[in-house]
Amino acid sequence: MILSLERGLYLASRSPRRRELLAQIGVRFHLLLFRARPGQDVEVDETPLAGEPADGYVERLARAKAEAGWRRMQQRNLPRAPVLSADTTVSIDGRILGKPAGREDAAAMLGSLSGREHEVLTAVALKNDDWLESVVSRSQVRFKTLSAAEIADYVESGESDDMAGAYAIQGRAARFIVELRGSYSGVVGLPLYETAELLEKMRGRNPH
Repeated sequence: MILSLERGLYLASRSPRRRELLAQIGVRFHLLLFRARPGQDVEVDETPLAGEPADGYVERLARAKAEAGWRRMQQRNLPRAPVLSADTTVSIDGRILGKPAGREDAAAMLGSLSGREHEVLTAVALKNDDWLESVVSRSQVRFKTLSAAEIADYVESGESDDMAGAYAIQGRAARFIVELRGSYSGVVGLPLYETAELLEKMRGRNPH
């Protein structure tokens, strides 16, 4: 396949959704997992900086995760290969909605998205030796107006746990989506067009 790399790459992410998406476009990869607290991909502080815009936030984290993955690969003396990472967040009214702190927080997030449009941003970063590139995918998603019962039932299902913006578009929350403009795979967690472009750019630098 065009995008398969002979030796594969390392995916620095705990997300099963990113694994499925990467496999979908025929990329060979190995998981590079980290000793992290639940809800964290790698040893990176995910706290937004004061006044940090959402696009800058996700790109900073994706790049930091790629760097951390590269260091971990070296520390473990693993065979050298490119490291791919990603980060997703939701933005509404200039606020960054990351992963909910708990069920109450998840319900509040969903309430703020109810009947409105928000932006989903996913940054992808790829590191190979001293080369590091990243790109941000932007998508606009509009929710229907959610009743208190719909929010409570969804939160109770557990699907909002550990999800940026407290929802998973590929799951039960699909019924909340009135409109999506942009990248469906980006909203899921790994924009495939942008990921493929990064891989091709890297291949162009190292044709052999």
